[in-house]
Amino acid sequence: MPNTFKLVAATGMLGSGFRAESIDKAIELGAQMIGCDAGSTDSGPNGLAQGKSHFSVAAVRRDVSNMLGRAVKARIPLVIGSAGTSGSDKSLASLVEIVRDIAREQDLHFKLAIIHSELSKDVVLEHVRGGRSRPLTPSKPLTDEDVDESLHIVAMMGVEPIQEALKAGAQVVLAGRSSDTSIYAALPLMKGFDPAVVWHMAKILECGAAAVAVRLAPDSMMAVLHEDSFDVFPMRDDYRCTPQSVASHTLYENADPFDLKEPSGTLITRDSKYQAVSDRAVNVSGSRFEPASEYTIKIEGVRQRGWSTIIPGAVRDPYIISNLDSWLAQLNENIKIRLSNTIGDKKYEIVTRVYGRNGVMGELEPDPTIKGHEILILWDIISESQELSHTIASSVSHLAVHNPIPKWNGLISGVAYPYSPNEINRGPVYEFHLNHVLVPDSPTSLFSTEFEEL
Repeated sequence: MPNTFKLVAATGMLGSGFRAESIDKAIELGAQMIGCDAGSTDSGPNGLAQGKSHFSVAAVRRDVSNMLGRAVKARIPLVIGSAGTSGSDKSLASLVEIVRDIAREQDLHFKLAIIHSELSKDVVLEHVRGGRSRPLTPSKPLTDEDVDESLHIVAMMGVEPIQEALKAGAQVVLAGRSSDTSIYAALPLMKGFDPAVVWHMAKILECGAAAVAVRLAPDSMMAVLHEDSFDVFPMRDDYRCTPQSVASHTLYENADPFDLKEPSGTLITRDSKYQAVSDRAVNVSGSRFEPASEYTIKIEGVRQRGWSTIIPGAVRDPYIISNLDSWLAQLNENIKIRLSNTIGDKKYEIVTRVYGRNGVMGELEPDPTIKGHEILILWDIISESQELSHTIASSVSHLAVHNPIPKWNGLISGVAYPYSPNEINRGPVYEFHLNHVLVPDSPTSLFSTEFEEL
């Protein structure tokens, strides 16, 4: 095993941008691999449902162009995971085409690996019926109906499919849905480095320069692995890592700050130490990794919830605000009466969010009191078609603006609508509904890989 291994994360998410000179600097410092995460569920289920990237083709193309030629010329691997935001086959195909196009333009030649992570319903049902699916809290056990309702399902790969691609000689790996950390852990684990060091390094590196003290814009981050620790530092000279900034990133996007789950085990950070080794770099040591007794793969699935129309309306009347609950209750009752006479028993859902009280956290808001002089109410009407949703919304907006309060006599206008028309059609809306893991035949059995010589 070598004494050190150096690698660089280009940016936190493909398309968000980074400075090309940061990759040049990393290569000059001896980077042996470039990695980049391209996906996230942060922006919701639309990416998986529609196969659309969060960032534009132009933005993704810019970032790929700044990595691809540099990696090929330096003869080091480039690994991109969770292609096209969701990692679906459609999203992966879009990224593959971008890479092919750039390779032609720049006259680049390399072996390309394309790892698919989208699952058929039959594959998932086979695992469900074979007792090889597990719900994650707070979900219920997976059913055939859950699977049948899915528009798309992806499996989140660990390091093993990426490792197989690299072992087969691929210099560029484009992967479907993958854990963020697997992108950076695959090659160092192949080199024989301590899993605890590797997985913790990958966790810090996964979001690029997000682990610096003050990040002005996305950029690159480099790590140097040692036998029992790793160093991490940014490529921008005006960025710096501190023990606090690096430690805080260990908590990012994790339900438990000390036990970080991966398909093959758990990274335990309770005894981790974060020490500054310069004014810009931090060394991390003391982590542990416990292999899992059962290898599992998380799956993500989406289904259509309906069609949505939203109505944003502002309220400044102090009497309405001071009696908001009763005002909303009365409005809801009037809406039910109106709709029973217009649409009959057709199904619909009205979600009401009050910004200025608990619009962000809902029932989890610890202080749901209104302290300002104005609020924004957002009504979201979801039904079986866009036409029906809009029809219901037109009744809601009309009833809301004139909903009476005891303080006033006569007709009032209590809601100010910032847009005309008041009702805004959102189109189809989706939701994540699979929060489960599968127990695969092997760490690679749910994934398929194809190779191209470009």
